[in-house]
Amino acid sequence: MPRVHLPVLGAPLPALPRSPLTGEPAAADRDVLLDGQERRVRYLRVSVTDRCNFRCTYCRPADDPEFGARTELLTFEELERVVSVFARLGVRKLRLTGGEPTVRAGIVELVARLRRVAGIEQVVMTTNGHLLGRLAAPLVAAGLSAVNVSLDTLDAARFARITHAELAPVLEGIDAARRAGLEVKLNVVALADVNGDEIAALCRYAWERGCVPRFIEHMPMSAGALYEPGNELTAAQLRAAVEREHGALVPSAARRRDAGPARYWRLAKDAEREIGIISAMTEHFCGDCNRLRLTAAGQLHACLGHDDATDLRSILRNERTLHSVDAHLIDAIAASVRAKRPGHEFQRTGAGAPGKHMISIGG
Repeated sequence: MPRVHLPVLGAPLPALPRSPLTGEPAAADRDVLLDGQERRVRYLRVSVTDRCNFRCTYCRPADDPEFGARTELLTFEELERVVSVFARLGVRKLRLTGGEPTVRAGIVELVARLRRVAGIEQVVMTTNGHLLGRLAAPLVAAGLSAVNVSLDTLDAARFARITHAELAPVLEGIDAARRAGLEVKLNVVALADVNGDEIAALCRYAWERGCVPRFIEHMPMSAGALYEPGNELTAAQLRAAVEREHGALVPSAARRRDAGPARYWRLAKDAEREIGIISAMTEHFCGDCNRLRLTAAGQLHACLGHDDATDLRSILRNERTLHSVDAHLIDAIAASVRAKRPGHEFQRTGAGAPGKHMISIGG
């Protein structure tokens, strides 16, 4: 694989290169990260591995997807190169995902490298929390500012059935993350017969630790194979479950709205107690989407709900583009953003599902 020479970190950003396809400056006649619906991309989700140490029933098919060879994963140098281009185009926030990002060897080093990229203001992570007990402090030192930790239940036996893993290390990881100074949100995939009776309890657990609970409507991925229409909990049902025990909710104006897909509510009687709901199925947020997703193998997805992708890895590893990598990346990113669709096609029957698996694209 040819060696890619990265720009010196912290050096002044060079001008955008000329397009190898048109000869014009790559961003001269368009805002590269503004799509056809006038949505501006400022947020890149980067999957750093397709592997996970959990086997969640709603995420990972029983007939395991084949993991890619390690040589197919983007190297740290390649990830840094791609992120530097996105930063020059206007991306300011990175979310590292998986699979499970903490199982990628050298994850602390990677966080440090990406946080140093000029223009990147925030590096955060979505994790199952299993390894946070020992990684939280080093990750903070490297520049990580927040984590979203998956926590679908507080019952150890139920947790084991869902994840095929132990609950205790995750709870320890959440506490370690808070001690280290990380902002923590708890992600709960809401399923009626799995954790429908725990919604209020999960809120209480989160609030007692200074965390924000976020409830996620189950989405049909993996061609709909893992989706159960009769098991859904809608955004309205989730709010009602919280209100029954904790009191009235009102929309929260405290949290920035360009940070992701969740919509936030707070208790009317206590502004410090917030919940978030990611309601892809019943209260669509596609009109506000500001995200792109990069897989661990370098495939750029403009939408979680569609299978089409743009191959950035081939640009990074093709000798013909070696001396104009950035220009080719910018053209490919621009094409992907222009093709970004108005929304997904998820249906509450399970139809409209992409074939790709959540484990391979990042939750």
